[in-house]
Amino acid sequence: MRSSNPVLTKLDQTATEERRSGGWPGSQGSYQGYGEAPAAYGPSGYAPYGQPPVAGVQPFGRAMTLDDVVTRTIGLVILVVLAAGFSWAFLHNGPVATAAAVGSSIAGLVLVFVISFRRVTNPALIMLYAVLQGVLLGIVSRAFERVYPGIVIQAVVGTLAVFLGMAVLYKFRVLRATPRFARWVIGALIGVVGLSLVNWILHLFGHNLGVVYYGPGQHGGTFAIVFSLVAIAVGALTFILDFDLVEQGIRHGLPERFAWYCAFGLIVGLIYLYWQILRLLGYLRN
Repeated sequence: MRSSNPVLTKLDQTATEERRSGGWPGSQGSYQGYGEAPAAYGPSGYAPYGQPPVAGVQPFGRAMTLDDVVTRTIGLVILVVLAAGFSWAFLHNGPVATAAAVGSSIAGLVLVFVISFRRVTNPALIMLYAVLQGVLLGIVSRAFERVYPGIVIQAVVGTLAVFLGMAVLYKFRVLRATPRFARWVIGALIGVVGLSLVNWILHLFGHNLGVVYYGPGQHGGTFAIVFSLVAIAVGALTFILDFDLVEQGIRHGLPERFAWYCAFGLIVGLIYLYWQILRLLGYLRN
């Protein structure tokens, strides 16, 4: 049975192509340097979909575990918090703070696309993303907290509540990452992110579509509130795909390094959800 996760599907397609050419994935991609995969696994280095990994064979050293994903995710969260604390304390006003916020947001956006589409598992790049987002979080969160006291704690609690709620729904299979579900969620996410980017670019030139307003104290209006609710719902559903990616990665015996990619997906989802909840609370408290 094939996985509905597009990342694992892409890895499987890459493995098939390399099998035909006599090579194996990793010679040019993110898994370079893991060594030759045993013949029992084939060129892909892990068992075909629907079959467990061959017992006793570890083509890439140690296979990833759930603990690997959890510890890396917690480590990235700590990096985000430390960077946010630093920028909160030292970058709270003036042109330096503005330049740091704009620069970290642009650099973080670039890293998201690079890491996601190239399936990068380099810990340094992923940790750099966490630091950059932490700097941005600290600057913007302090600005919101100054206008709306207590809003940051509310946004953090809301983010954790949504994350845990989606974990429970996935655990009990209330929501499952079927192919149809994955296509719908990815399509909706592309729509939300694309519209937000267009709005942000227009905002830089003094215009606004009315879907997103930036900074505390700005009146959002009904359309902006509805868009935030949709963005939160879509962001929450992406956790189902992330959980499925972790489960399928463990099931198919992907290498330990792949846990960094899974942790990256989770931290991106958490940061995205925090931003959307913080913005919505700002609209409602204005």
